[in-house]
Amino acid sequence: MRETKPIILSRDQHCVSRKQIDESSLKVLYRLHRHGFKAYLVGGSVRDLLLGRQPKDFDIGTDATPSQVRKLFRNCFLVGRRFRLAHIRFAGNKLIEVATLRRHPTEEELPDNPDDHSHFVQNVFGTPCEDAFRRDFTINALFYNIGDFSVIDYVGGLQDLKKKQIRVIGDPLVRFVEDPVRMLRAIEFAARLNFSIDQNIYSAIEKHKALLSSAAPARIREEIMELFRHKISGSVLKHCRELGMLPHLLAGYPGTDESIALLEKIDRRTASGIPIEESFAIAALYLRLFMDICPHGEKINISEVLHKANEIIVPHCHYFSIASGIRHQARELLIGCFRLARGRGFRGERRFLQHPFTPRALELFTLWSEVRPELEPLLANWSRAIEQQKTPNAQNPPQKRRRNNRRRKKPQQEKLEN
Repeated sequence: MRETKPIILSRDQHCVSRKQIDESSLKVLYRLHRHGFKAYLVGGSVRDLLLGRQPKDFDIGTDATPSQVRKLFRNCFLVGRRFRLAHIRFAGNKLIEVATLRRHPTEEELPDNPDDHSHFVQNVFGTPCEDAFRRDFTINALFYNIGDFSVIDYVGGLQDLKKKQIRVIGDPLVRFVEDPVRMLRAIEFAARLNFSIDQNIYSAIEKHKALLSSAAPARIREEIMELFRHKISGSVLKHCRELGMLPHLLAGYPGTDESIALLEKIDRRTASGIPIEESFAIAALYLRLFMDICPHGEKINISEVLHKANEIIVPHCHYFSIASGIRHQARELLIGCFRLARGRGFRGERRFLQHPFTPRALELFTLWSEVRPELEPLLANWSRAIEQQKTPNAQNPPQKRRRNNRRRKKPQQEKLEN
């Protein structure tokens, strides 16, 4: 591609300050610059700094090769097969990721065998301009140059920040075929930043949304959890439902109004400072469906409830390669919510009150009762019982176990000695 003349904002033309940049990231930037390499903050961190937001991560781009970066930092190790990245470790198990500037490979540089990346790795280093055009959205392709403290824009990202608009770099019809996950990310960024979405993106989603089912499950799994971490799972999945993306994104997720409403409650819970766990998120996604197939008003054996919970949870966890421990926790949360919705007085209530997952199930059931107000009397009753379980009545302390008074047999050695 031809080099594009960038828009460059000098230090007095933008609001980015080194005081806002992580100290470890600054150390990496300065050392690269001192040794004659280009060193940039890249991607979302520059976007967030320009918007007055505090970035979660600070990614670094450089024209130094991965091996050159490793020589500069003793605390550096290289990761990745298709393209090598340098990870620099600091105290507190902090990692700073440094990537060599890249470009799209030419036809001649692509391997004859798509699975052979032996020389593909060596031929994709590029210029800052080429690296910018390789990225997904214009607002994620901005650079902060530590050499002169300027902000560099090759793709119109600064203008789109002013317009509060999400726009794809290049043709969305082509870029979404390259990476279908970009369709979900477009909606995610719009929700996180309260930006509008370019009409060309909507047209491309309508045409290519089915490609989401062919995306790598690990990437979809991570993006879904990012929605929960950023407190936007309800709004994004609601938008995905409106665009017809849900069947290709989460095949078993019903996406009903009540289910979306529960996710919005969980987003508010996360915003209050309570961390979201993947098992809690999975249980929330499928709670409405589970309650539909396990109606608590009917007599149903708990082993059958367990079987139905597995029917819902296991396909999701197998597809996304989720560990059995997380799957078990999500299933226990669903079963706990069933017991709570069924009411008190059933067999096994005492064990349930003492179960370590019961308080977490009560948390999820509390949010569900906000969606289904008719469950609130049950919630109050169970809350009192669980609280009493935590603080038993001092006048009726738990009985001590009776000691077994049978005489212990002497070991064979003792018999011989006697």
